[in-house]
Amino acid sequence: MLTEADGHYRDLAWMTLALDYAARGAIQGEVPVGAVLLGADGHLLAAAHNTPVQSHDPSAHAEMLVLRQAAQVLQNYRLTGATLYVTLEPCVMCIGAMLHARVARLVYAASDPKTGAVESLYHLLEDGRFNHRIVTEGGVLAAPSATLLRNFFRARRRGKGAGEADVATAETGVETGQRSGDAALQS
Repeated sequence: MLTEADGHYRDLAWMTLALDYAARGAIQGEVPVGAVLLGADGHLLAAAHNTPVQSHDPSAHAEMLVLRQAAQVLQNYRLTGATLYVTLEPCVMCIGAMLHARVARLVYAASDPKTGAVESLYHLLEDGRFNHRIVTEGGVLAAPSATLLRNFFRARRRGKGAGEADVATAETGVETGQRSGDAALQS
């Protein structure tokens, strides 16, 4: 039987992988948001970072990408029992997709006062009119996520290129390509 502490450490591990993906995005000039999606059985189904700039697609948020990837893996758009980890509070679009996919649990790091749809700007998941409920937990590794975002935008304002965004990575302690989840994604 898993204890509450086991669950907390598991959340930290998966959020660390999401932060790794966010840092990869920063290096590529994307807003550093990373996401990881686990299936109902707790196994990794998908991991991604934001790619709207690279893909010329405003919907290419990390959350949307992992939902798409997982749906393809499972050959089913319903992701019942899935847990989504993301480094920034999701926006309205991403919450809508999670509701349609029937994600069971959402764990996010930093709050987003500009577009957050869980607790900051909107409280969509508290709306009783939806026919699905998502259990949420915010603030898991919020400080490193917020630091990564803050440093990314600071570097962008200074006019530094995408390659220089890894300064933000160094300051948060998140390094790319060094997480155990990489092997799981390649298998």
